[in-house]
Amino acid sequence: MQLFNTAEAADYLRLKERKLYELVSEGAIPCTKITGKWLFPKAELDRWLASSLTRPEGLEPADPMPIVAGSHDPLLEWALRESGSGLATLPEGSEAGLARFATGELLAAAIHLHALERDEADANVEALRTKSAFHDAILIGFVRREQGFVVAAGNPLGIASIADVAKKRARLAVRPAGAGAQLLLLALLHRARLGLNQFNCVNPPCPTGPDIAQAIRAGRADCGIATRSVANAVGLDFVPIVWENFDLVMRQRDYFRPPLQTFFGFLRTPEMHSRAQELGGYDLGGAGQVRLAT
Repeated sequence: MQLFNTAEAADYLRLKERKLYELVSEGAIPCTKITGKWLFPKAELDRWLASSLTRPEGLEPADPMPIVAGSHDPLLEWALRESGSGLATLPEGSEAGLARFATGELLAAAIHLHALERDEADANVEALRTKSAFHDAILIGFVRREQGFVVAAGNPLGIASIADVAKKRARLAVRPAGAGAQLLLLALLHRARLGLNQFNCVNPPCPTGPDIAQAIRAGRADCGIATRSVANAVGLDFVPIVWENFDLVMRQRDYFRPPLQTFFGFLRTPEMHSRAQELGGYDLGGAGQVRLAT
């Protein structure tokens, strides 16, 4: 995540620092305060600018790029390719993909968000309901999938919970800030009243689930959070945590575009169901269904 200090943010927005401080004091601009300093996430500033854009009547927004950004998933990546949709992927984490989508850069975002307090909360739905930038968005179910701890074959450390990871000082491979798996980890820590500083985290963060698996296979890490399909693909063991919703966000006007319709049609094919069963840890019961229309 790219962060600006006050001077950098003012320069990026072409504002005087005094005006920027006024916006901060009014709660009118996205920012965060860390160790006494205001920081401004570039992605959030871009979303803020896009949400306040005024267009002349009749002027349609530019067409988004035919890319599905956000969270990485082996089945999604395969389905986009094999469906003949012509859609590319940009795996960079749920929150980063959602931020790009909000600015109108991309056709869709793949997300699996997690709430800190309630493990049963549907965080994907809540994210769309509470943000004005998604007033014309639609949430389409892709799959429900199984997330858990990926561990070495045989689970030599006997890891069964987040508390075990801390107690046994297991080397924990983590994901970048804003990635869905990292949000799940933070939720687990919050509910167990643990802090990330109590863990033996491996650096640098792993960009995707398969990178978590590679770190474990290479002996750099003992465990990390990823999907069952990631563990199965490389012969690692898997300790289940939760079944989660893995969804696609798009604008209602874009849902009927040929690339997305081609892709959603492919979700109903025998090939899709066979591949999901082969990878393991997927439930396609709600694939292609509208979960929320804002």
